[in-house]
Amino acid sequence: MKQEISGLSSMATRPVLADLSEHLRHTRGIPVRFESAGGVVVARRVREGAEADLLVLAEGALAELEREGLVLRGTARPLWVSQVVAAVPAGAPVPALDSVSDLRAALLSATGIAYSTGPSGTALIGLIARLGLTDALSERLVQAPAGVPAGSLLPSGRADLAFQQRSELTDLPGVVVVGPLPGDTAISSVFGGGVLASSGRPGRAREVLDLLGSEAAAGIARARGMEAIG
Repeated sequence: MKQEISGLSSMATRPVLADLSEHLRHTRGIPVRFESAGGVVVARRVREGAEADLLVLAEGALAELEREGLVLRGTARPLWVSQVVAAVPAGAPVPALDSVSDLRAALLSATGIAYSTGPSGTALIGLIARLGLTDALSERLVQAPAGVPAGSLLPSGRADLAFQQRSELTDLPGVVVVGPLPGDTAISSVFGGGVLASSGRPGRAREVLDLLGSEAAAGIARARGMEAIG
């Protein structure tokens, strides 16, 4: 069997990468294994010298690591775009999200609003500020620890409304996905991949990266709530 290609990724891309790794193993005979954690944690590990072949992170974090020379220059590329969706605990009333007014009402009626440490969380805090709701909601915001899905705070009762990438909320026990945010409040995040400078097999890693961004992989990504770029 060919030598395994190892990768590091954020939690948002873990489901799609698990499926794609299995696909590459079966169709190409290429063993690929990704280790996933919160994006902030992964970036820190790379800066601390973690060794792997591939890195899949939010586009902004990936670009920073490329500028720092930790991702081989010229290898970073966008892979998928993911929408941020709202979710509620299973069995709870499902709020309407057809308009910005609906979104405002859902936010103001929530007693706890869960969000992530990743790009979706940063974007949500910015959106709340743009809606003029920062003061009204500041004491209701609950940030999930790095690597923990915001939706996991719903069944426990720590929050009754959560926002995160669809891929991290789909199939989460005790959670019902409401849908994307309406109109110009919609939030999406781009995730990309690159070859780590620490890779001992950069050519092979680049080949796998190309396969992750291929047309054949697009359908697998879509099934996990992500749309392929390009």
